[in-house]
Amino acid sequence: ESMGIEDRDRWQKDHNTDQAHNTSSDLKTISEHHGHGNRALPRSLKFGHLGIILFWSLIMAALYFTMKLVIEPKAPTITASGDLKLNRARDGHFYAPGLVNGKPVIFLIDTGASMVVVSQTFAEDAGLTGGVATTFSTANGRLPGRIVHNVPVSVGSITVSGLSVGVGLNLAQRNQALLGQSFLSKFNLSLGKDELILHKR
Repeated sequence: ESMGIEDRDRWQKDHNTDQAHNTSSDLKTISEHHGHGNRALPRSLKFGHLGIILFWSLIMAALYFTMKLVIEPKAPTITASGDLKLNRARDGHFYAPGLVNGKPVIFLIDTGASMVVVSQTFAEDAGLTGGVATTFSTANGRLPGRIVHNVPVSVGSITVSGLSVGVGLNLAQRNQALLGQSFLSKFNLSLGKDELILHKR
């Protein structure tokens, strides 16, 4: 009877040990499962963020090229008679790529401006130094500036040399300029619905 009690106690001890071992193994398995889940979550979030960034990058690229096609001025064309034809832009103005003292520029045709006008920043890039001090009258008031003489100005394939160019206006972009009467007065202007033609005199 004494041995039976000992055997029972030994069996009970072994049984409890096995249960504790199995419980520990189960807890370890659950812990490992959750651990893998926690590591997987940031990875899925990471790929989610990359997908969002890629999506908006594609949207911005599409908008950029669309705006470029809409806003960027079309190159002027030369007619069979040698006249210069400009097309009206979406905003109702006429623009034309050209050169001032050999430096590329986008002209806004302004028949109310007395001369070709560029910003001080553009003038520095184009090497327009010196000149005569002056004051420009603008819609926003009077601005100090200068006038540089004997400057070549080109629109399309047409170049007019020896022009006076005003320096000092604050323009929307670095490479913008006004194409005023110091250039336009060399031509007869013909304004249509969606085109402006500069006829040679």
